[in-house]
Amino acid sequence: MSAAADFEALYGAAPDGAWAAPGRVNLIGEYTDFNDGFVLPLALPHTTVAAVSRRDDGVLRLHSADIDGGIVQLEVDALEPLSGGGWAAYPAGVVWALREAGHPVAGADVHLTSTVPTGAGLSSSAALEVVTALALNDLFGLGLSRPELARLAQRAENGFVGVPCGVMDQMASACAEEGHALHLDTRDLSYRQVPFDLAREGLRLLVVDTRVKHALGDGAYAERRAGCEAGARALGVKVLRDVSAAQLPEALARLSDETTQRYVRHVVTDNARVERTIALLDAGDTRAVGPVLTEGHASLRDDLRVSCPELDLVVEAANDAGALGARMTGGGFGGSALVLVDTDRAEAVAAAVVRAFVAAGHAAPGVFPAVPSAGARRL
Repeated sequence: MSAAADFEALYGAAPDGAWAAPGRVNLIGEYTDFNDGFVLPLALPHTTVAAVSRRDDGVLRLHSADIDGGIVQLEVDALEPLSGGGWAAYPAGVVWALREAGHPVAGADVHLTSTVPTGAGLSSSAALEVVTALALNDLFGLGLSRPELARLAQRAENGFVGVPCGVMDQMASACAEEGHALHLDTRDLSYRQVPFDLAREGLRLLVVDTRVKHALGDGAYAERRAGCEAGARALGVKVLRDVSAAQLPEALARLSDETTQRYVRHVVTDNARVERTIALLDAGDTRAVGPVLTEGHASLRDDLRVSCPELDLVVEAANDAGALGARMTGGGFGGSALVLVDTDRAEAVAAAVVRAFVAAGHAAPGVFPAVPSAGARRL
């Protein structure tokens, strides 16, 4: 059954409409978004679909086809940040953020279903937030732009759920275009759609889901964000975006704390890696992006220290089997890695990664191609 048919069976009437928002993978630029830096994500074909009807009585009813449990019913006037609620906190947080910003959202009936893997670092939470925001924007005639919706979705995750994420995931879900990567400047939310036609160049980008689950709300993400902010303060800049690669040696020499040095080095060098990757894509030299990915993984592993043995194993096994490059993607501590590979080597590289996991005693990972797909839309 479709989401709309399931909605009707659940709530007793057809929905006002259905919307979809995708998950994402980030090609390069990790932990840079909350430092006002550069990122280069692309949307996946995996989406969260919301069938929604407007309500004007202050009642918010939420249901997920993918999570055991019935309808969660809330009062929009009583929504409070950090009040728990599990998965329902994400769409409820969007309603809270919209109302906090002065938008007259008076309630809704929502039914959700998703093909975005959860806990895999592919932004299932951002897809959930963005699809809710887009549906309410349409149903209540709010007239908000895609970047404005992304900011409000981020506000929901920061202020209501309590995860101090940057805005990359929400922007990718809201604004990506099919066949393109999104070159985003998170300082002002300006962006450019960069053509990313791998098939034409005989290449494939694989996502390897390690099936190791992570939760960014566990404090590790927040600790690194706080460490980056401390580094900026120590260097007398607003954010680490304001430190250029050329200034990095001098900046590191001014920092006495070794952990802060590592965090600063990662952010500054990963911003530079985004710019190098864009230059290579613009020049039509996508193959040369491979080593940049592997370099980025080393920085995430050694400087930011957000990798894990399973992610490191993907990168090592893929590169040993002939991949052009690989790196973890997303927040780390599990989740997924990306592998750039020649199309005619893709199956062999994927098989080598699976063999390496089995040999190490891990459950076999999931492997699928990352196809640059469309952003959020009404169905």
